[in-house]
This record gives sequence, structure tokens and C-alpha cells, in this order.
Amino acid sequence: MHVRAVATATTALMGATVLFLPTSHAQAADTSDSPVVVAHRGASAYAPENTLAAVDKAAEMGFRWVENDVQRTKDGELVVLHDASLARTTNVEQVYPGRAPWNVRDFTAAQVARLDAGSWFGSRYKGARVPTLKQYMNRVSHNHQKLVLEIKNPDLYPGIERETLKLLSNEGWLSPAHLKNSLVVQSFSADTVRTVHRLRPGVKTAFLGTPAITDLPEYATFADQINSSYTTISRSYVAAIQAFDGPHGRPLEILTWTVDDAAGARRVAGYGVDGIITNKPDVVRDATQG
Repeated sequence: MHVRAVATATTALMGATVLFLPTSHAQAADTSDSPVVVAHRGASAYAPENTLAAVDKAAEMGFRWVENDVQRTKDGELVVLHDASLARTTNVEQVYPGRAPWNVRDFTAAQVARLDAGSWFGSRYKGARVPTLKQYMNRVSHNHQKLVLEIKNPDLYPGIERETLKLLSNEGWLSPAHLKNSLVVQSFSADTVRTVHRLRPGVKTAFLGTPAITDLPEYATFADQINSSYTTISRSYVAAIQAFDGPHGRPLEILTWTVDDAAGARRVAGYGVDGIITNKPDVVRDATQG
């Protein structure tokens, strides 16, 4: 497999000592050497992002991995939404005028549940709702899908790491079977990723960003993946990541985002990434697995 071959070359250059394993975890879950394709916020080029419709669309298209974002309401409900504000993807300005900037944390779960989260995308999705995380997990489970869950804006929601893990546990997502190959929890906050790893060491974790290579040994103590923007990576950077073992004794992985065109998909696949996060999973699949 490409991961260990590339890591071997990088190890020789860096003078590091690496435990060699036959394959990376992400690839072990796939049936080919191609990168795993993750539907970003669901199949968000074809249905309104982070809705149940987007999850279902990804399933309809044959994609097992989806990605989502988690925020928290005023009364403590975890909901699936990318932005800190409800304004871009719902009709909150019409339903609750005068409450700018319409931040999620300023609305109760019942108020959020009233909002239309689909019409902005297209009339056929009128009436789609902002799902609670519990509703979302139930749908992902129903579809037999796997999840990359991003904890958003943890500085706005103290304690959200513990609350997210509690809900995942209550919904059966911290079972050995799920932990083995169905769940990744990620964040742009290194402190959040550390906290998740400390609270539930069995959970596969990912840091969103492009740390300096010299900092990778520290990240490898609490993150299983370094998930970087495709604009910030190179073949050598991917190899450097994969040369280190993560907290579970397996090589670090990299999922890159957000790649929506065939040329870009082929380019990052050539770098040896373990996965590609995309709004257009069909385009990436056709480009890399055709």
C-alpha cells in the first residue's frame, strides 16, 4: 500500500524510527488503494448541507462516509449546522427579525426546529429542518453510514466535547464496533481534540489544519489524523504525516478537504492521501476509482 512505502522514504530522510504496519486504518476500511471518499456535510452539492436530506442523498449515491458539524443551542441541545449563525442556511431572519446576528447559541432548540433549512438550496427541499445531533445519528445509523464529526467553535460552547461524547455513547456510537471503523471526531481546536482523546481514548480523532512537520510528534500523541486543506499540502507533507504513528499505534492518516473537481482529486490522490472530503463525492469517486 502507498502509505507505508511513502512513509519509509520519509523516515529515511527524517531519521525517525517508525513502527511499520501493513496498511493504514482508512485504507483497511476500503476495498481498494484509492482514497476513501467522504461526503462533506452530506452530499452537499446536491442537497442542503448538514440536513437529513444530504445524508440520504449521499447514501443514495453509494457513499458510506459523511461529514457533519456540531453546534449547541441556548438550552443545551446539540444540533448539526456549520456556521455559528443560522442566517446563511435557514430563514431565521424572516422568522425572528431583529435578532441579529442570529447565532445558534442565542436560540432554543424549539426555536431552531421551526426554521426552514432547505429552501435556500432549492424549492424541492422546502421544510427541511436543522437536525439535532441525535436525529442525525439515527439517520446515519439507519443508512449504515460512517461519520466524520466536527466539533465547531468549542470556545463558544464550554463542555461541548463531553456532551458530544455522551450523546454518541447514548446512541451506541462508542461501541467497539463503531470505534473500530465508523467514527472520527475532529476539530480545528487542538485543545478540543486533546480533550476528546483524554475523555474517550478509544475514539479516533483528527486535527483540522496543517501543522509544521516539526510539531507532528506532539500531534501524534492525541490525533490519529491530520486533516488539511488541499491548498496547503504536498506529496512530501503527506509522506511526513504518514511517517508517524498516532496514539493508537497506527500510522497517522490525512483526509484532505474540500476537493470538488476531477483534476484536484487526481492530484491529491497522487500525493497519497488516505481520504478526500468533498461536496461532490461522485466526481471524486469517478476521478480516483474509475
